[in-house]
Amino acid sequence: MKYISTRGRAPVLDFGDVLLAGLASDGGLYVPDRWPELSPEALSGSPGRGDYADLAAEVMWPFVDGAYSRARFDELVRDAYAAFDHSEVVPMVELGDGLWLMELFHGPTLAFKDIALQLVGRLFDEELARRGERVTIVGATSGDTGAAAIEAVRDRENIEIVILHPHGRVSEMQRRQMTTVDSANVHNVAIEGTFDDCQDLVKAMFADVEFRADQRLSAVNSINWARVMAQTVYYVAAVTRYGLTRVSFSVPTGNFGNVLAGHVARQMGLPVDRFIVASNRNDILTQFFTTGSMAISEVHPTMSPSMDIQVSSNLERLLFELLDRDGIRTAKLLEDFRATGEMRIDPRISAELNQNWSGVRVDEDETTAAIAELFRDTGMIVDPHTAVGLAAARHTRRDADGAMVVMATAHPAKFGDAVEAAIGSPAPLPPALAELADRTERCERLPNDLRAVKAHVAQCSARAFG
Repeated sequence: MKYISTRGRAPVLDFGDVLLAGLASDGGLYVPDRWPELSPEALSGSPGRGDYADLAAEVMWPFVDGAYSRARFDELVRDAYAAFDHSEVVPMVELGDGLWLMELFHGPTLAFKDIALQLVGRLFDEELARRGERVTIVGATSGDTGAAAIEAVRDRENIEIVILHPHGRVSEMQRRQMTTVDSANVHNVAIEGTFDDCQDLVKAMFADVEFRADQRLSAVNSINWARVMAQTVYYVAAVTRYGLTRVSFSVPTGNFGNVLAGHVARQMGLPVDRFIVASNRNDILTQFFTTGSMAISEVHPTMSPSMDIQVSSNLERLLFELLDRDGIRTAKLLEDFRATGEMRIDPRISAELNQNWSGVRVDEDETTAAIAELFRDTGMIVDPHTAVGLAAARHTRRDADGAMVVMATAHPAKFGDAVEAAIGSPAPLPPALAELADRTERCERLPNDLRAVKAHVAQCSARAFG
């Protein structure tokens, strides 16, 4: 398998180079040069049966074949999921009337990002050890990616990690999961701005070719193909393990990586009817999937902060597919979008997109109501992001729909204020979160200024690597 950039001007790379590069040198995102088909073994699951690690290795193998031996890759995958607190890794709960929740929060940091990053951390270690190299990982987080990335690479000898988060715009639990990690290779930075500002700073550092090379930068955001690759697996699991013959997915969506992984699974042959892209009041994606156009506006803080985004990086990978994998056209569309703040795709492409994609906006009152309603009817508690996905699923259900799977992306205890507002009390704290209150936080606060952030990253890198 070879990998190409969505903007058509970067070198074609193999998996190991794509893993360490993260962002392509032309500013694009790497994708496979072709979509492999799911093997009969991957599609042969039985309801409620099958080991997740075995399925994961089978689904991902075509993307890494040639980079590892199959035996070694199987070992790395099995080790990645050994620490999850549920035997199925991503269990599903049936809510009735064809509605399901897939729980993606049983990893070490209680969010869906663990499912990819626990593996990606091990792949980084393997690749760096083989090459005798070190890297400085730089990432931006709207909440959960930072904690999951830190947990995946903390204390690893060949990696420094610097995570930018928007000051005051993540939940207290999300912040403490990052800032209380007492590991010398972990560096947290609170940026005076939004997540989009953080993401732009990261992309600007990668775009500076000399700085990128000097600091040996690498990425673990979902701009890194390995993240998306690992997330395709649970879509396959939802269909094959639970015997669902017709299925749609409602996915709480911020940077678009989670729902894009489902699209990848469909490209590989997984039978999926529709994807529901569920957004909060920051509804730029709803605009896109409803009208074929979108315009950047102010980022509004909400109770679902991981979705408080205007520019979703992974939408670029979908646009590349919609434009027949024409990197030049993709680059031009995105350059114009950045210059004008607006984008419109061809109406014919938009009409085709609407056949199996829907965008749904869920406001704060609807989010609170969804948490309260589920608790009243079932006793289950969900976090506000999952509630957005649940409300969107209910808004868009059609009589002809088969099963609808809502992706439950985070443990509700990470968002105590939102849950308490809905049901009158916060979700019980698991031990991993309860102990955070007694830990010391370590975090730098910096302005939204590229020069200041680059200086800090260079200082972190020099402290470790000289």
